[in-house]
Amino acid sequence: MTARIFKPAKTAMQSGPARTLEWLLEYEPETPRVVEPLMGWTSSSDMKSQIRLEFATKEEAVSYAERNGIPFRVLEPSPRKHIRKAYADNFKFGRIGSWTH
Repeated sequence: MTARIFKPAKTAMQSGPARTLEWLLEYEPETPRVVEPLMGWTSSSDMKSQIRLEFATKEEAVSYAERNGIPFRVLEPSPRKHIRKAYADNFKFGRIGSWTH
């Protein structure tokens, strides 16, 4: 079973970098999830899908995986694109897109 080592992206509900600074080691799913017919819950018999280890650096995560004989792949984070925004841009003349209430 292969593990993924990655840096998580921030969620749509957060504006700061909280919970995106550490590196995670997660196992890739071995079996697909199934819908239980009686209650309709989604379940899986894969116990390793519940494991989620946090590391301060990528090197720590890689060394942990190598030390324990875990096959892994590293997913490098894509750099964030900073967009300069000003509140006044909402009202400027020649704005792309219409501004209405």
